[in-house]
Amino acid sequence: MKKRTLTAITRAVGPGLADCELTFLARQKIDVAKAVEQHRCYEECLARLGVRIVRLPAEPDLPDSVFVEDTAIVLDELAIITRPGATSRRAETESVADLLSDFRPLKFIQSPATLEGGDVMRVDRTLYTGLSARTNLEGIEQLRVIAEPYGYEVRVVEVTGCLHLKTACAYLGARTMLLNRRWIKVENMTEFDLINVSRYEPWAANTLTIGDTVFMVDGFTRTRVSLKERGFDVHTIDIGELQKAEAGLTCLSLIF
Repeated sequence: MKKRTLTAITRAVGPGLADCELTFLARQKIDVAKAVEQHRCYEECLARLGVRIVRLPAEPDLPDSVFVEDTAIVLDELAIITRPGATSRRAETESVADLLSDFRPLKFIQSPATLEGGDVMRVDRTLYTGLSARTNLEGIEQLRVIAEPYGYEVRVVEVTGCLHLKTACAYLGARTMLLNRRWIKVENMTEFDLINVSRYEPWAANTLTIGDTVFMVDGFTRTRVSLKERGFDVHTIDIGELQKAEAGLTCLSLIF
């Protein structure tokens, strides 16, 4: 069987990034030019692994729009356009929906539900979905109603200490999960081999796996060593300026 090429939808960094929403971090000065360069390097890392990049233009009036993952959940059969929990981010979905309509049939999350893509982690046919500051129970229920007829199971994971589910955990492949168990409740993840991040590196759990390669944010040395000792091929990416906007690696692309 011919291997299918992965596609990553990204969006250029906008000039207003410093005005982004922040929930768990204090506001810091962001070097937007440096953030643009770090985003370019991120895209190049994906492209080197054969991922096709489809880039949306910057949205100058939408500071968080570079975090394109939150606007949709792309499944094999359809794409679900979200309704972000932050009101300032809801206009981001329109251009993403327009683009995704070329790839998938669309379904839409409706008010009063809120759902952000950073709270939905797919493992095979299971959608682990974070109940968080940005995703409510109605959003999870609408996701269930849309996805279950296509054979997906939705499992709720309570998020207690960070913005999104995928801030606190990532599926690495090989039935293995990297996580910060202080920020989520893990009762619905007991079937996995759970690897804890270093207690000195609470933000290290958001990794991005492409094929056999695990990308990790630069600077989380202890956790990186733990993964390498377990046999994972780990590469680091510097997104330091984007991290000031509460970013992780997964939120910078929609990969399908």
